[in-house]
Amino acid sequence: MGQTSPHTLKGRPLADRVTRDVKTALHDWAALEPPFTPRLVSVLASADEASRVYVQSKEKQACKLGVDFGVRDLGSQATQAELHAALRDLSDDPAVHGIMLELPLAPGLDADEALLHIAWRKDVEGLTPANLALIAAGREQEALLPPTPRSIRFLLRDVLGDDLSGLRVAVIGPGRTVGRPLTFMLNNRGVTVTLCNERTRDLGDVLKDMDAVVVAVGKAGLLRADHVQPHHVVIDAGINVPPEGGVTGDAEAGLPVRAQTPVPGGVGPLTSALMYQNLVRAVKLQRGEAVE
Repeated sequence: MGQTSPHTLKGRPLADRVTRDVKTALHDWAALEPPFTPRLVSVLASADEASRVYVQSKEKQACKLGVDFGVRDLGSQATQAELHAALRDLSDDPAVHGIMLELPLAPGLDADEALLHIAWRKDVEGLTPANLALIAAGREQEALLPPTPRSIRFLLRDVLGDDLSGLRVAVIGPGRTVGRPLTFMLNNRGVTVTLCNERTRDLGDVLKDMDAVVVAVGKAGLLRADHVQPHHVVIDAGINVPPEGGVTGDAEAGLPVRAQTPVPGGVGPLTSALMYQNLVRAVKLQRGEAVE
């Protein structure tokens, strides 16, 4: 069922499967006459070092896959107008097929306003209002889905089976990039969703009857052993960098549950692979090709 031990659910096997399909699509396009290579551009507008490290990781993966990767670095002093202009320029450029706006933005910049200026068919991270509205309306087949929520749904299906309908899942963390779209995406599959946050009282009682718990808050140690049950599947999408270094999730490691994703190595690898799958889907939408 995708578990490497009774309690560890790693994302790499699923990521490898997705990446193989991405490579096939890229290979087919490269064999065209003339050859076609999609271009993906990451937009930076901050001094956030973590974002720069993340961009470098994306660029490394793009090179491995054969994707043309570019960076539009506006710096931490960029104005809202300059950011909007850059996003519109990339959206209007037929040579650009995917756009990523790296968050967080510099203080004073509004991400919600900026996302309005990304063409939804180039929004490989699925964060524009147009894509989120399609998801909320139950029209996922027409949308580019956010990779992290989609990764979570993949992992849940790997343990609980392809048909998630009727299951009960708690989502801790109502954030724009994970919790909110995931709630709609699970509901679209017939899942009963309980949306919680870091201030939810009596969390253990709330979670007791759930089949799975997803946590995506950004607070280390938020989900503890006294909150969970042996039958739970725990998907940890939290990212925290402690003072001593390394990366931890929002859940304590080694919880006494049916399955738990590690951090790192759980949601992350699959999210990266699905982002490049989104690029393939974005290209097909832009070229008028059939999409699944």
